[in-house]
Amino acid sequence: MFLGMRLFIAFFVVVLPISLLTAREPVEVIPPNSEIAGEGPVRRYDWFRNLWKNKRTAWAKEVEAKQGSLVFLGDSITQSWGDNLKGAFGKTKVANRGISGDTTRGMLYRMPEDVLALKPTGVVLLMGTNDLEEGASPEVIAGNLKLLIKELKASSKEMPIILCNVFPSHESKKRSAEQIKRINALYAEAVKGDKQVTLIDTWSMFANENGNAKKVEFPDLLHPNAVGYKMWGNTLRPVLELMDLVEVPVDDFKSEEGYELLFNGKDLTGWGYRNKRTLAKMENFDGKVTSSEERYYAKHGRLVVTTPPEGRSFTQLWTTEEFDTDFTLKLEFRANANADSGVFIRRPQLQCRDYLVAGPYKELKNYKPGDWNEIIVEVKGRTARCTCNGEVLEEEFKLPKSGPIGLEGDRGQMEYRRIRLKR
Repeated sequence: MFLGMRLFIAFFVVVLPISLLTAREPVEVIPPNSEIAGEGPVRRYDWFRNLWKNKRTAWAKEVEAKQGSLVFLGDSITQSWGDNLKGAFGKTKVANRGISGDTTRGMLYRMPEDVLALKPTGVVLLMGTNDLEEGASPEVIAGNLKLLIKELKASSKEMPIILCNVFPSHESKKRSAEQIKRINALYAEAVKGDKQVTLIDTWSMFANENGNAKKVEFPDLLHPNAVGYKMWGNTLRPVLELMDLVEVPVDDFKSEEGYELLFNGKDLTGWGYRNKRTLAKMENFDGKVTSSEERYYAKHGRLVVTTPPEGRSFTQLWTTEEFDTDFTLKLEFRANANADSGVFIRRPQLQCRDYLVAGPYKELKNYKPGDWNEIIVEVKGRTARCTCNGEVLEEEFKLPKSGPIGLEGDRGQMEYRRIRLKR
């Protein structure tokens, strides 16, 4: 009898699924600090323990259904966006893995089950604000972020990682502007030069002149309202569209009579690189969908200036043709948060940016942040009248007699479309 029982137990152990033998159990219970990587606070308040358990228990039942999702990992700001992010990204399969009150160390611990198990198409990160309330230093927070990024990259060398700056808050919430700016600076340093990680400036668009949150978007100075979530979604969308992580609307635009397209919407034909000093032609990108170093993309009917992994990088893309007669140039642009670009007209640069944040035209009434805006440049002789959505940017923009049209890349992601000219 005893021998038979031993044989039964041995057989039972052998046939157990490997996944059950290797999975961490139970995932809904917060383990002791000794079992959690990283440094800094791990919350254990009763309300947080219950929320952690309820959320993770429910998510464990969704693993199969959520395979291949775009995953959002964060705290209460992410959680409060809702299970489907209030439809911000259409029919895209998303998984909201935000837990109110969580810290970077807590997210690092739960990432294998809550994120990696879903085999995500991409991961959007927003984290760090709760660590501050618990007294963690910016350096500790950034150290945990590095570990988290390392684990994400170890799971896949191709999966896009989108890192959001910590949103502004207020000293009254134990989250001073100076601390948050320091965290964001350390985040930028941590991912600088990493082509797999795209850093988005989600601080500048929300911060007031003192670096704090504004009540119009953050009524409690910590959590965004519907306006704030829309702004966040608008600044994420261009990056996610470029990566094919969300649905992309079809643009069925047809040029007006008399206008010729300078950008065909399919490739970079008619564009190339020139010597920055002499404007002598150096590279031609006819028939190519990207520039030689992949800073400029032709995709989804747009000419995209991508976010440089080094943070800032000045490049200039020029038409191969030069223009010495009067013309009207029309184009539409969409600037990511605090993005900086420019449109060269024969050579002088008309600043084209996220105007209300980056300037220089901060008083525009018709500018639409995170949306498409139209610039019209009317060239007569050696001056140009330049408008944005009908508002004057420059009444008499001085120009040389002849030259090409160009676009500049500096910081952030910029998109141009419907670039057309009438002579």
